[in-house]
Amino acid sequence: MRSAARTSLLLATAAGLVSAASFSFQVIAADRGAWPEALSSIGLVEVKSPDPKQSADIVVLPPGAAEADWRARVDRGTILILEGESPASAVFGFHPAARPETVTVRSVIDTRAPQLGIVWEEAVPMPRFEIPAQAKIYAHEKWQGAPLLAGFRQGRGAVLWIATSLGSRGYSRYPYLLQALTDLGLQPPVHSARLWTFFDSAYRARVDLDYFAPHWRAAGISALHVAAWHYWEHDAENDEYLNRLIEACHRNAIQVYAWVELPHVSERFWLDHPEWREKTALQQDAQLDWRKLMNLTNRDAFAAVSQGLRELATRFDWDGINLAELYFESLEGHDNPARFTPMNGDVRAEFRAASGFDPLELFSIDSPHSVSKSAASLAQFLDYRAELARRQQTEWIQQIENIRKTKPWLDLVLTHVDDRLDPSMREKIGADTAKTLPLLTSHDFTFLIEDPATTWNQGPQRYPQIAARYKDAAPRPEKLAMDINVVERYQDVYPTKQQTGLELFQLVHAAAASFPRVALYFESSLTSEDLPLLSSSAASVDRLQRAGNKLIVESRNGAGVAWTGSALVDGRPWPVRSEAVLWLSAGTHSVEASTVELPLRLTGINADLSSATALPNGLEFVYSSSARAFAILDKPAASVEIDGEAAPSQAGATLLMLPRGQHLVTVTIAPDKRSAR
Repeated sequence: MRSAARTSLLLATAAGLVSAASFSFQVIAADRGAWPEALSSIGLVEVKSPDPKQSADIVVLPPGAAEADWRARVDRGTILILEGESPASAVFGFHPAARPETVTVRSVIDTRAPQLGIVWEEAVPMPRFEIPAQAKIYAHEKWQGAPLLAGFRQGRGAVLWIATSLGSRGYSRYPYLLQALTDLGLQPPVHSARLWTFFDSAYRARVDLDYFAPHWRAAGISALHVAAWHYWEHDAENDEYLNRLIEACHRNAIQVYAWVELPHVSERFWLDHPEWREKTALQQDAQLDWRKLMNLTNRDAFAAVSQGLRELATRFDWDGINLAELYFESLEGHDNPARFTPMNGDVRAEFRAASGFDPLELFSIDSPHSVSKSAASLAQFLDYRAELARRQQTEWIQQIENIRKTKPWLDLVLTHVDDRLDPSMREKIGADTAKTLPLLTSHDFTFLIEDPATTWNQGPQRYPQIAARYKDAAPRPEKLAMDINVVERYQDVYPTKQQTGLELFQLVHAAAASFPRVALYFESSLTSEDLPLLSSSAASVDRLQRAGNKLIVESRNGAGVAWTGSALVDGRPWPVRSEAVLWLSAGTHSVEASTVELPLRLTGINADLSSATALPNGLEFVYSSSARAFAILDKPAASVEIDGEAAPSQAGATLLMLPRGQHLVTVTIAPDKRSAR
C-alpha cells in the first residue's frame, strides 16, 4: 500500500520533465469517493492537502463546489473535473436545463466506442443538463441522449464535466473517463514494459504484423505467448506467417513464447489418433469447448506428443515455452459427468490397481462407490486426479528441460489456475498449487497464476488477496506472475461484460502492484481504446515526487517516466531513454535535466535493467532475464562485449540479441558517430 509520505508530491517545476505530463491529482471533498482508485490506476499521485490552493495537475470538484478562481487555474494548466451540479460547473456552462426534465440513466453510449454495451448496475435519476457549445460530449444516455460526460480545452488546461459520481467502484459508470482526459491533454507520468499477452493467430490471420508489433511494444507488451497448436504440424503457409510474426516481434524487442495447451495437442493430432483421445465419465471423446483432449497417460501418446513438442521447438525461433493449463475438466466437477475427465482406459486401470475399484463406478448409482453413496471413494479419486496432474506437469517440465539442452536461451512458464482464492478448483479440475509450487525448488520457471473464471466478476482487490495467499507457499516469490482474463464474463457484471477502460486499468494496476509480472489473456481482446494507457496502468511505482529540480522515483521492478531530453540519474548521465520515456532500474533514483548529449542511447530493453553507465564512446549496462533478451540502440554498434567477451555477430546492429541470465554488456560506436564530446 502507498502511504501519504511515500506518495507526497512536491510541486516545484522540474526542468526536463515533459511539461504536459500530469503527475498529481487532488479531490476537494471530505468524501473522495472512488476518485483515488480511478485516477491512480494510471500512475497519477494524490495530493491529500486539505488546502484547495495547493497546486495539483488535476483537480476534482464535488457537487455544490464554489466557483473560486478555477477559471484562472484552468488557464494556467489545471485539468478541472466537475462532478454534477455546482456553482463552479455553472460558471463553465454546465447546468440543469431551464425547463426541468428528469432523465433516468441505466444504459449509456460512449462516443469513443458506440457499439459497446454500457449498463449501470442501478438506474440513476438526474436532471437533464445543458452544456457549453465548445464542449465535446464523450458519453450520453442511450435513449434520450442526455449528456453525461463532456469537456473542452481552455487556455493551457481543460475542463471535464461528469453528470454523476463514479459510483461505488471507480469503474462503475464511465469506463472511458481516462481516455476522455487524454483527449483533453492528460499525459500519464509513468510507464511499464513488462506485460505479457496471449496471442491466437486465428484472430489475426490477415493483419500487418509490422504495424501491430510496434503498437504492442508501445502498450508495454514485452512478450507474446503464441497459440502453438496451430503450428504443431508443418504447413508452409502457416510456418511462413509464424516466422514473420516472430521476426516482427524481435525487431521491436518483444519475446515470443510457444503457448502449449496440453492435453490439447492440435486439430490434426486429434483426427489422426482417435485411439489416444481422452474420455469423459460418459466414455465419450473429450472434445470440450475448443480443447480436444488427448490421453497423455498412455505412453505411446506421450512419446508421440513429446516428439512433436521437440520438433515444434526446433522449427521456430522461440524465446520460451508456456506449458499452460495441464490439468483436467471441468468447472462443474463431478456434477457433470459429460465433461468430467480423465476417464480413459489407462487412468482407470492404474487407479483400479491402486484402489480396488473402477472410477467409472463413481457415476453408477448401483455401485457402492457412487458419489451419492461414498464420499470417501470420491475423495480417493480426486486425490489421485490431483496427483496425476502434478505428475504430468513434472514430466512435461522435464521434457522442456531436455529441449533446453540444445536451446539454452528458452524460458519456461507454467500457467496454472489459482486454487487459493477459490479452493474448489482442486476438486473441479485437479489443480493443486500446493503440489505444484514445490517444483520451483528444482526447476527454473515462472509460475503464472491464472484468474479462475469463478472470480472474474470480482474487483481489483482480489489480486492483493491472491498474492497474500501465495506469499508463504511459493519457495521463490520472485517467480510468480498473474494472468488476467480479459474476456466476456458469464456472471452479471457492470458496466461492461468484458473488462475495458477504468476496470481494466484498475485490474492491471492492482495486479502489477502485487506481482512481479502481469499477463493478459488475450491480445485480440485488448481494444484500441485501451492500448495507449495500458503501459501506464501496468507501472508499479511506490514513490513519485518532485523535489526542487529533481524527480524522485521509487519502483520495485523498474519503470519508465515521461521525459524529454538528456538526464542525470543519481547525478550521472543516464543512457537509457527513448524520445519520450526515461527507463529506470528498480530502486530509488533521482532524475534531473542535463545539457549533455550522449553518444549512444539504449532506447528499449525487454529485460530487468540492473544498472547503466554512459561511456565516452558508447554505454554499458547490466541486465537479467529469464529468456533471451533484446535491446534497442539509437545508433549501430561498432562493437559489443558480453561479460568481457566480444560478440562479433552483434557488430553493426541496432537490435542486440542477448543471452538469458544476468550479464554485463558493453557497446561502443565508431569515433565519427559520436554525437557529443
